[in-house]
Amino acid sequence: MVVDGGVVAWVGSEGAADSFADGVDSVVHLDGALVTPAFTDAHVHTTATGLALTGLDLGGAASLGEALARVAAHAAARPGDRVLLGHGWDETRWPERRPPSRAELDGATGGRPLYLTRTDVHSAVVTTALLDLVPGVTALPGYAAAGPLTRDAHHAVRAAAYAAVTPAQRAAAQRAALAHAAAQGIGAVHECAGPDISSEDDLTALLALAAEEPGPRVLGYWAQAVQSAEDLDRLRDLGAAGAGGDLFVDGSIGSHTAWLHAPYADAPHTGVTHLDADTVARHLTLCTREGVQAGFHAIGDAAIGAVVAGVRAAAEEAGADRVRALRHRVEHAEMMTRETIAAFAEFGLVASVQPAFDATWGGEDGMYARRLGGARARTLNPFAAMSRAGVPLALGSDSPVTPLDPWGAVRAAAFHRTPEHRVSARAAFTAHTRGGRRAAGRDDAGVLVPGAPADYAVWRVGDLVVQAPDDRVANWSTDPRSGTPGLPDLTPGRELPTTLLTVVGGRTIFARPNG
Repeated sequence: MVVDGGVVAWVGSEGAADSFADGVDSVVHLDGALVTPAFTDAHVHTTATGLALTGLDLGGAASLGEALARVAAHAAARPGDRVLLGHGWDETRWPERRPPSRAELDGATGGRPLYLTRTDVHSAVVTTALLDLVPGVTALPGYAAAGPLTRDAHHAVRAAAYAAVTPAQRAAAQRAALAHAAAQGIGAVHECAGPDISSEDDLTALLALAAEEPGPRVLGYWAQAVQSAEDLDRLRDLGAAGAGGDLFVDGSIGSHTAWLHAPYADAPHTGVTHLDADTVARHLTLCTREGVQAGFHAIGDAAIGAVVAGVRAAAEEAGADRVRALRHRVEHAEMMTRETIAAFAEFGLVASVQPAFDATWGGEDGMYARRLGGARARTLNPFAAMSRAGVPLALGSDSPVTPLDPWGAVRAAAFHRTPEHRVSARAAFTAHTRGGRRAAGRDDAGVLVPGAPADYAVWRVGDLVVQAPDDRVANWSTDPRSGTPGLPDLTPGRELPTTLLTVVGGRTIFARPNG
């Protein structure tokens, strides 16, 4: 491969490459390493990821007691922080089966303000001192005197907590997250920002940092419902690529806030509704008429149904072809049905999905089964059916909800806990490289062909195989006679590839020391 000016100029056989050797600035011999397009993570919260990487992350806590001990140690190590921040607790993985109480957190922090998000980031536990910083919070929807906060109460305490993060702390967190992404072979991230998630300053600072410093490309989405064309002017002022990302139609399954048609198996309600079909339709219609990509966060079957109803209404108002052309997105799209899959394919909706969700919470004994019951849980994340129907897939992590781990995501899609939902490793890999770039309207990127951006990664790998876990996989021939290129063996238990080099636009953004 020859790279010139940040673009792939030539790809061919090793023998033919010798003729270029005298006319290039440098020659890199890879000694058997694998070169692939760099990954695109299609759903990231960059600052929150950096704060988790550099601060209090409870993702590995094995019990409530261990979590409280980590909180106490973090508080002792950060005497100068105005608000303590943490992430990652998951009571379904603890023997106690409950989150920390406010009194326990007050004791662990010595009475200091603390904001501690659940692993799905759709609820949080806080200390009394943080509540005191948010007047009126007890009257907001989602406030609970004893349990985690959700909905408006959660958004209010989150705003207060992140307001205490200084610009220097924010920049350090963003650099840490982007550096970590580069070390995973990720060449681009889609930042899913919004007024209920981060802030305008957070998004503009991230986009400025990414433009000024070497690292992954950053594409920003702003999750605010559009009520008029003037709202789109503000979107453009922010530098956002689209009016979507985590524009919440509902919440999450783990926090009992995903919007369902039938009640939860372990709670007597159907979740939370943030946007109805009429609001979805208005947002999509305005965005489509102005040529702006739109999108929504929708997890539950009722939420996805509302999106589909809104898309149909928008297609009638603005034209189905214009809707399809903009590749509007749905983040997560977990509880799909045959009808909603068909609608996604009909209107060209991109499904921005996270295979690690199934790896983390799927299975007969997983959180999904406890929340929904086994029968409904087995329908979640039907990647094969979506792929067969022609729904464009873009893979991501929703970091810090699950880690930045692209090969792990490809493995999770290829070895889905429900066998009929598996796709081939090649299909998942394509959705995590080219799929993310196509979701952003870049059909020329995510591949290594002449004229494409020179965004690639170099990996230390074992044997390359054409991998199909079983005969139920979808979307790519696995017959050796097809000439399908091999990929690393991703069988669970095998070591995943090691990143040696990540390059974006011909510029090295990560090089493993002594790699």
